[in-house]
Formats: sequence, structure tokens, C-alpha cells
Amino acid sequence: MAKQVPFEMVLEKAYQYKDEMTRFLRDMIAIPSESCDEKLVVQCIKKEMEKVGFDKVEIDPMGNILGYIGHGPHLIAMDAHIDTVGIGNIKNWNFDPYQGMEDDELIGGRGASDQEGGMASMVYAGKIIKDLGLEDQYTLLVTGTVQEEDCDGLCWQYIIEQSKIRPEFVVSTEPTDCQIYRGQRGRMEIRVDVQGISCHGSAPERGDNAIFKMGPILNELKELSNHLGNDDFLGKGTLTVSEIFFTSPSRCAVADSCAVSIDRRLTWGETWEGALDEIRALPAVKAANAVVSMYNYERPSYTGLVYPTECYFPTWKVEEDHITVKTLSKAYEGLFNKKPVVDKWTFSTNGVSIMGRHGIPVIGFGPGKEPEAHAPNEKTWKDHLVTCAAMYAAIPLSYLGELKK
Repeated sequence: MAKQVPFEMVLEKAYQYKDEMTRFLRDMIAIPSESCDEKLVVQCIKKEMEKVGFDKVEIDPMGNILGYIGHGPHLIAMDAHIDTVGIGNIKNWNFDPYQGMEDDELIGGRGASDQEGGMASMVYAGKIIKDLGLEDQYTLLVTGTVQEEDCDGLCWQYIIEQSKIRPEFVVSTEPTDCQIYRGQRGRMEIRVDVQGISCHGSAPERGDNAIFKMGPILNELKELSNHLGNDDFLGKGTLTVSEIFFTSPSRCAVADSCAVSIDRRLTWGETWEGALDEIRALPAVKAANAVVSMYNYERPSYTGLVYPTECYFPTWKVEEDHITVKTLSKAYEGLFNKKPVVDKWTFSTNGVSIMGRHGIPVIGFGPGKEPEAHAPNEKTWKDHLVTCAAMYAAIPLSYLGELKK
């Protein structure tokens, strides 16, 4: 028979560790950890996991850190990517992004919401589970994953495909403002290439200007963005041109190539094949004999491992009545005596591989707020760390209780 969750004791313990979670999060923020440069923050997390009593801590060949609590038959995973984006223009920050800031309510710094706060809460959820002896019927896997900002989901492609780890479900601790999130749009990275012929700029009629040929394509891409798919829950697909490149012998010459990158967000029912085909069908693309392709990602992790993949990140969602939604709702109501808000992410997460590619259910609950991600003066809330630590400690037994129904 599954144990009952001692909700009051779990929440009391979460408040007890508020200062420790704050200190740990600030320790992580202080370590610059952009994609492919996460080694030092992984070492920091390993030290903290060992300090609070995780049963096993490993670093896999890609550099992901895997911490285990318990030895029961049900494997449940919780994930935080522990790489961050850069800081952008430092003039936009009111405080040092790595020294960070702290007051009675907030913690500031790069990675505070996106998403080292999730790691702080997960590690101390492990401490709560050990303190209260809640782990004998399941195994909890806490992952700190790498390269998500560069290539979301690649870390979990490796964990599932190479390490052969398949949890029953995964809690993503990406920021949700302490709400339950059950899906996201997918995305893909597309490139459009146009070729021209250079000549001296004094007689442009002798050449074929690739930038001019790209112009009508840009206009048609903008129009196409108004006619993409829509889903009642996940919302509409989107398309934006994010980069432009060219080659030319000089500023006094006609450009002989031009290319653009497209950030394409895919809603439910849209496919990567369809997204490429709708661009290939544009009249200006045909007229320019443009090449439409999908990017590939082949950047080495900090360990030197290369795990190539195409830059396609599938759409995913779990249904409203899915056991993961019921599980988190039960834990939330038990802890806080009110119903949670259930919603979705606007941005993309590691769920694109876990659920999108491999069909392992993903459910989201995390500290911080989406608009803080990648923004200057990024911050999170100390009370969020407490709320999430309590939730993460309560979720496994709540899940076992749902399985028994």
C-alpha cells in the first residue's frame, strides 16, 4: 500500500530549507555556465547533492548530472537544464548578473528563473524526502542537463537513447510561476539560401543581386506568418526571420549570395515536413530557385562529446485528465488547500525530446516566470523555491497514490 504524503511536514521542511536553497541558487548563479561551458556549475551541483544525502550521483559522458534518491521500482525523473544564455548588453542590467542580488523576496542573476532555481528546489526536495523517509517505493532521478539553450532536448535524447533511461514520467522544472504546465508548441530552425552573381557595383545589371532576390521572399514569409495553424490550447504557429547573411566581394560589388534563418514555432497538427513545404511553395522562393533546409546541431558538449541532431523540436502535450496532471493537482491541493492553475509554456523545453520524440509524459512545475527568461535583471522569488521544493517532495508519493486508483 502506498504511503500517504505528510503534506504539513513536507511544507514545514521546505520553509526550513529556504535559506539553504537561496544560498545554493546564488552559488550557481555566480558560476557563468553558458551552453557547452557547464562543467563548473555541474561540479557545484554534485557537491550539493552529495552534501544533502543523495544515494548516488553520476556525471554522464555528455556532462549531464544525474542524482538518485531511493531504490524503489517506479522511476520518476525531474529535470532542470543548468546552462544559461549570455548576459547581453551589460548596460541593461541594474546589478552584476553573476554576483547577483538578493532582498527579502527576490533573488536576481543570470539563471535565476531560467532555470537554476528549479535545480535548487529539486536538490532540497531530495533532502526533504530523505529527512522524512518517503523514498522506499520509488526511485527519484534528478537531472541537471546541459546544452538546452543551444539545442533543447538534445541532453534527453542522449539520456534516453544512449544511457537507456526511461522514467515513467518527467517533471520539467522550467519556470511556470508555480502553475502546472502540460504542453508547448514545437519549433524548428530553417534556412533559406539564394544564389546570385557578383559584378562591379557601378554596373549592377551585369550581375544577379542575391539580396534583391531575397527581398520578395521576406515579404512572402511575413505574409505566410499570418496564415499558420492554430490550436485551442497551444495557440497558433508562428514564423519570424531571426538572422540574415550575405556574401559579396566588397561594398562596391553586387552580393552573390544571401541567406536567412527562420524561427518556426509549430502548433498541434503542424509537421516539420509541412513547414518546409509551405516555404518551398512560395512564388518568390520558386522564382529565386532558393534552397530551403533545416539546420543541424553538432556542437561538442563541455566533455567533448558530439551528438548530432537535426534542429527539429516536436510539439507535445498531455491531456487534461492525464495521470501526471492529476498527480500534480493532488500534490498542490494537499500542500496549499487550493486548486492549481493548469496552462502551457510559450517557449520550448526539454519536453521536445522526452515527450515529443520518445513519448515519455512530461509535466511542468517550476519556480520563476517565463518573461524573466533571457531578460536583463533576471530574477526569481524565494517563496517559489519553497513552493516547488514542497511540490517535488510530494509528487512521487502522490503519483503512486494515483496509480492505485
